[in-house]
Amino acid sequence: MRPEEMVADLVSALDLERIEENLFRGSNMPEGFRRLFGGQVIAQALVAASRTVAADRPAHSLHAYFMREGDASVPVVYQVERDRDGKSFSTRRVIAIQHGRPIFNMAASFQIEEKGLEHQFDMPDVPDPETLMSDAEWRRQFIDQVPEAHLERFLQERPIEFRRVESSVSGNSAPRPPRQNIWFKAMAPVPDDSALHACMLAYASDMTLLSTSLLPHNDAGWDDRIQVASLDHALWFHAPFRIDDWLLYAQDSPRASGARGMNRGLIYNRDGVLVASVAQEGLIRKRDLA
Repeated sequence: MRPEEMVADLVSALDLERIEENLFRGSNMPEGFRRLFGGQVIAQALVAASRTVAADRPAHSLHAYFMREGDASVPVVYQVERDRDGKSFSTRRVIAIQHGRPIFNMAASFQIEEKGLEHQFDMPDVPDPETLMSDAEWRRQFIDQVPEAHLERFLQERPIEFRRVESSVSGNSAPRPPRQNIWFKAMAPVPDDSALHACMLAYASDMTLLSTSLLPHNDAGWDDRIQVASLDHALWFHAPFRIDDWLLYAQDSPRASGARGMNRGLIYNRDGVLVASVAQEGLIRKRDLA
């Protein structure tokens, strides 16, 4: 599929159908898998919440929990609760529903644009994305290592392009510290709609973060002895950005314990501006296959 078609499919999936005043329905990305991608649910929930808030109040944060595995064969219904509209902030709660049961919930906050005190961490000193392997080149390195049951998902084309700094430089075949830097952007131009760019970043932010906690354990996410799933997801927006220009995702995992891995991410634009921060805890449970 052409990059423009993949991005158009994502934009279409984020154009939710309004069923009632606070009720929306979202179609699924045509990925051909039974399990629904969590990033899509986060992004659609943010779309649903955003459509109940004034346009001059962009989202500044969201906090979400995954409760049940999503079913990719049926649409998702999003129910929005308008908790509060204050002078500066609006808060919303969203429940994602399938088969009559909640699969995901999210709280989101929106704020009018204001000036204030500023500081930020510097962006890591990493190679430019143009000097790194493309996502397709990176995947070709590991085709022989991926079990047949996971190969289709591993090779699945997506509307987001990734370029991995450490893997491009030194390979990815041995345990290493739980840190990684990944450039990413949409595969094709995206319409000039800041809310859409925010929702697409929410979609992409769930794609690589959990794998950071697996790096010290020499697992790439396709070992059937490890059960991997996102448990929660938090995202903060700090500054405007474009999802169709390169963004650096600086990720680390400070701790894994209790069959869970804690992961953090800082997202910078090409000018070194910190535009978003992410945190996620994921299930990394050892399975007994005996």
